[in-house]
This record gives sequence, C-alpha cells and structure tokens, in this order.
Amino acid sequence: MMDAGIIEEIIKKHNQKENGQVQFSGAVLFASGSEAKFENCYGFANRSDKIKNTTNTRFGIASGCKIFTAVAICQLVQKGLLEFDTLISDLEIDLDQLDPRITVHHLLTHTSGIPDYYDEEFMTDYESLWRTVPMYSITSPKCFLPLFQNRPMKFDPGTQFSYSNAGFIVLGLIVERLTGLSFNDYVEENIFRACGMQDSGYFRMDQLPERTAIGYVGNDDHWKTNIYSIPIVGGPDGGAYTTVHDLVKFWNALMKNQLLSKSVTERMLFPHVQDSGVIHYGYGVWITVINNEIFKYFVMGGDPGVVMQSSYYPELKAEAHILANVGQGAGSIASRMDEILLANR
Repeated sequence: MMDAGIIEEIIKKHNQKENGQVQFSGAVLFASGSEAKFENCYGFANRSDKIKNTTNTRFGIASGCKIFTAVAICQLVQKGLLEFDTLISDLEIDLDQLDPRITVHHLLTHTSGIPDYYDEEFMTDYESLWRTVPMYSITSPKCFLPLFQNRPMKFDPGTQFSYSNAGFIVLGLIVERLTGLSFNDYVEENIFRACGMQDSGYFRMDQLPERTAIGYVGNDDHWKTNIYSIPIVGGPDGGAYTTVHDLVKFWNALMKNQLLSKSVTERMLFPHVQDSGVIHYGYGVWITVINNEIFKYFVMGGDPGVVMQSSYYPELKAEAHILANVGQGAGSIASRMDEILLANR
C-alpha cells in the first residue's frame, strides 16, 4: 500500500526538484479503511508571524469545492425540485443570452458550451480578471454574470467537454432560486454541517477565522499574499476553506450515501464524459478509469496561492488529501502517490 516513509520521500523529492524556490507548504493526509496511515504538515500558515501549518489548518481549495455544488444540485433533484434534464430556460433565471437548450446535466458535466469568465483553455493569469472588476465586489454568484452572460456560446450544448467555471456559477444560481437561501448558506447547512465538517466554510478573505492559512504567490524569497488575487469570498465554482480531516468526513459521508441516496450518488459518480486518456468527469468530480475500472475519484483546484487535490480510491478503500497555501506541489505529489498505488495493485 503506502507507508509514511514513502510519502515523506515523495514530498522530499518534490522539494528537491523545485530547487528550493517553492517548498511544499500545506498538509497531507493518507488514510486506508478508517485509519489514518500518514498525516503531516509543512511550511507556514502565516509567514509574517511565523505561524506554522498544522493538520487542523483550514486551506482554500479553489475549484476543489465544485463537488459540493454538485452534491447540492443532486440533493435538489432527490427532493423533486429539479431534474437532471431540466432546461435552464425553465428555471426563471435571467440568462436570456445563453442557449435555452442547456440542461442541468450539461452544466454538471462541463458540456453546456457556456462561455467561461475564465477559460482555462486560453487564459493563464486568473489574477488579471480583477484589474477591471474589483475582487472585493465579487460576493455572490450573480456578481459573476456580467463577466460571461453576454458572450457568444462556445459550442452547442452536449457536443463536447470544456471545463467551465461559469457553468457552476449558474448551478449556484439554481440552488439559490429553488431554496431561497444564499448558495454558501445552503452548502454550509446541508453539506458541511451534515458531514460534521465543523472547520469548513466560505470565509471572507478579510474575515478569516483562526487556524486559516493565508495563500502565498511567488517563490519562497519573493512572495506576496493572494488577498488581491481571488474573489473576496468563494462560491459555486470555488473558494471554500476546509481541512484534510474534514475532507475525510466528506468522502466518507458521500460514499456511505449519507448525503444522497445510493442511486443518486451512483449517478453523480458515473463517468459521464471523457476529458482525455483515462480521465473522465462525473458531476463535479474527476474520475480516473483504467482498464474499465474506476481507480479513483478526485477533485483538484488551483488559484494564486492555492493548490489542492483530494482523492478517494474505491477499490483500495483509501483516500489522499493534499492541501497547500502555495501555487504548486499538490498535483505532482498526488501523481507520484497514484503511480505507487497502481504499481502495488
């Protein structure tokens, strides 16, 4: 399987490869069954005050929280308030410029064709978005609408896969429309509290609670915080804060059908669309399929000063959570862990 010494060696080699410029800063937890086999922390949550990260530190997870948005939508389907083939044009949301043929399923699988406000196929500088739109003005899903709703569609709904942050903003608007709650309040009450994720939330960056890591941009010698680099508060497409321990609680609740019924959970975790090679996408979750078997479900996220990957391996009944408050490291560490787990299957 994977012992503590192997994981420490992976992180050590990652730091050596970076030549000391961006050392891994964050927390890592690997569990098998219900037992944590490895957990450790690295670097500082607050560099100015020399406050170290711990395994109870709350980290931003960027797009890693799209899975929470998917669960929220699936809960509404389960309650009979919505269907996966419901058209967005039937939901009384002011999205007149978007193709009326778009369904909830299209949004959940990044096949809607909605123009993205930050298209990762063409754009590389997320921070540049806030040069004309102040990041402190982005406080709810509707704040994103002027950034994309009047742009032409990228392609016809259902014809291809293209990762879309804007699509998940629309899903958040649907949650608000059908529940009467703000999106963040709905998720905190119906997912975080339901799982016992007491350290998780959509915290404002200017009101961070205790034990929350500040994100850092740049290298270890020349850095700045990410306070001006991302929206002041997260939402449907990214920006929640959590801990490695809370992610264990989330995956366990999801896999034990405590958040959704068995049938709805299975639909959410089905590889609905292929991205490339062995990588597929379900509803808000990436899926690695090898030899027609699911090797792992995972979520990943990256923003200036934030990077993470959280994986659940169904066959192994194992999970790995890597959260960082720098811009790199989680992906390469997770990939190396995958290689070792695959080799030992």
